[in-house]
Amino acid sequence: MSESAGPPDDPAAGGDRPPSGSGSGATPVTGAGHRRHWLRWTALGASFVVLVAAGVGAWLYRKLDGNIRTDTSTAAELKVYERERPASVVHDAENILLIGSDSRAGDNRKYGRDDGGSQRSDTTILLHLAADRKSVTAMSLPRDLMVEIPVCHGADGAATKKQFAQFNWAFELGGTACTIRTVEKMTGIRIDHHMVVDFDGFKDMVDAVDGVEVCLKKPVDDADAHLKLPAGRQKLDGEQALGYVRARKSIGNGSDTERMDRQQQFLGALVNKVQSDGVLLNPTRLYPVLDAATKALTTDPGLDSLKDLYELVRGLRNVPTDKVQFLTVPRQPYAANANRDELVQPDADRLFKRLRKDDPVAVVPADELKRDDEKNNGKNNAATDTPDASGPSPTPTYSGNNAAADLCKQ
Repeated sequence: MSESAGPPDDPAAGGDRPPSGSGSGATPVTGAGHRRHWLRWTALGASFVVLVAAGVGAWLYRKLDGNIRTDTSTAAELKVYERERPASVVHDAENILLIGSDSRAGDNRKYGRDDGGSQRSDTTILLHLAADRKSVTAMSLPRDLMVEIPVCHGADGAATKKQFAQFNWAFELGGTACTIRTVEKMTGIRIDHHMVVDFDGFKDMVDAVDGVEVCLKKPVDDADAHLKLPAGRQKLDGEQALGYVRARKSIGNGSDTERMDRQQQFLGALVNKVQSDGVLLNPTRLYPVLDAATKALTTDPGLDSLKDLYELVRGLRNVPTDKVQFLTVPRQPYAANANRDELVQPDADRLFKRLRKDDPVAVVPADELKRDDEKNNGKNNAATDTPDASGPSPTPTYSGNNAAADLCKQ
């Protein structure tokens, strides 16, 4: 082998010499030059991708943000009665009133007679977010609960009279503002925000998470609810889910209380599905959920932007599912009409006080609570919230469920 041979980039072997035939004034095209040339185009390409992504991101943000409807009339009505409203007691704790509208107008007409767009609150839940954001308590209010409804203003501006009537009349008489004021007068709890969700929005949210599992003890065949299902574990799509949470005649004893229990269980399963299925961490799965949710909502001005909703959800994303609790306000058949409800006192006021003061409550399934109640001769620890000589009282327990519960194992 010749001694002049060597690696191509060895100076001794002429690796840095210009190409053969070049003159002394020629500019060499070096490896470093190639790299700089390639890096410039890579940087330009990356910048273009970033700009496109940012543009798409901005477009998606505006689209989601624009989906949300703002309810300014409720804020204006509440401002008129500000001096009558209860004050917030605990800083950073929040109370949000969730209202499921049963309007039959527009796309919802197939679920019943369209009576010109009038509506009542089919479902109402007071959502209490603890100040430390370590727990969430959702308290259902029966639509047939007999309550004092204050003077309100209808859509035409005319004042209604103060009356003792079914709770869901408040929404029909004076809309969301009247419902909020009725809840505040009954509970003494300041409502910080509200959200109204319609039928189609609920269906779309269930479909966006690819369905939610429930467990049926018996087959269901309910033409009114558009629902026909076999017994056992079932994965419900949006249409089926809507029938499931609204059905009264075909599931259980037909009571509104049992229907509320079923709604709570379903919402718990929905929360569990979103948290456990990686939805919140996967943009391609999260976007359809956000799109469906934002289209479904009408909110107060304090929650009417994607940024506001994101801040709310971000504060709750680390709440364990077993600390997302669902219960119904203590109620019993109304003495004057068994088809209506009335509050059980003093249990209801004690629950309201604990939520107002951001004190903890606990829930267990109704069967378990009944066994404990019988074991303690009818006295469970929800009956008192005063300390005894040995120290503070235990956390009061109510009938309910949490989002971690597997309803097929109960």
